[in-house]
Amino acid sequence: MQLIFIKSFLFQNMFGMQKPTIPGSFQLSQLNSSSVQKQLKAAGIDTNSKQYKAALKQMMSNANGTMYTNIQCIKNRMKSYDKDGDHIDPTTGLTGLLVTNENAESWRRIIPIPESSRDEMFELTKKEFLRENGVKNGDTTKRSDVYTNLHRKMQKNDRLAAGYTLEQYERVYRQAFLNAVREADPNWEIGKPVKPGILDAVTRESVEANMKKSGSKATQASVDITV
Repeated sequence: MQLIFIKSFLFQNMFGMQKPTIPGSFQLSQLNSSSVQKQLKAAGIDTNSKQYKAALKQMMSNANGTMYTNIQCIKNRMKSYDKDGDHIDPTTGLTGLLVTNENAESWRRIIPIPESSRDEMFELTKKEFLRENGVKNGDTTKRSDVYTNLHRKMQKNDRLAAGYTLEQYERVYRQAFLNAVREADPNWEIGKPVKPGILDAVTRESVEANMKKSGSKATQASVDITV
């Protein structure tokens, strides 16, 4: 019976149906009322905080004023944001990784990123290129781990741009491998085995030495990469 009751409440809570019977529930449109404000204050919720405002903004965008909620639901939603009102990624626990209307245009830029992250991406790209014979295999790649490691090294406001920058390096590394294999074996096609040793002379340093970084794109000599 308890499980059925909870499911019924959640259904009502999601779609703004008739008033649920759980004590303390109220409509979002009543948030500014003195009674609800007293409940929020008694629960230790700072309604002036960016964390609260971000949670409330998301709740309102997903519903309307007639939707029912309660103090605990608001607290749970607030846990998805930090003190600055920035969304916390549920997988990594990091902030600064959400594309919003405010940053939609500004994060596509090249910025300095740690050499260790570039090296990690180069080695992984090379390993997976050889293992998959040049095929991009989204089911087996570990590239997301490299991006997460990079994000942990960066300041919150630089994480999106850092990921974008690393993506440009990744594309240039892969193109360098393609160029090297095709130069050594003009008949080679993606999916065919790569002859052993072909990529031994391709180093991250040699690839980056031929790279040009400008604005929102990174290119290697003789390689045209347009973002």
